Amino acid sequence: MYCNYCGKQIPDDANLCAYCGKRLAGVTARARLVRPRYGRKIAGVCLGFAEYFDLDVTLVRVVWLVCSLFGLVGVIGYCAAWVVMPEEPRLLPVAMPSPESGPITHSN
Repeated sequence: MYCNYCGKQIPDDANLCAYCGKRLAGVTARARLVRPRYGRKIAGVCLGFAEYFDLDVTLVRVVWLVCSLFGLVGVIGYCAAWVVMPEEPRLLPVAMPSPESGPITHSN
């Protein structure tokens, strides 16, 4: 299989391109419209819309900027989306037992 964005060959079961990092077209979009925690510029509104609709984030940002320049609709819409869109859930790392502590035993 080939990446739709950079054209490099990638494994058939890959969800992301190892070369450019783009999500592949065969992968479904997010189930919910959320503001991602990483990769955002201001509040993550444009990135959230781009991931939800599987569009390029630069295209969404440019369209939003044009709407903001030609009227307050873009600014008011961005602020409303900032308030309404939930933030992506925080992914906490799993605590791994240290090798010095030995095996975990449970007493009854």
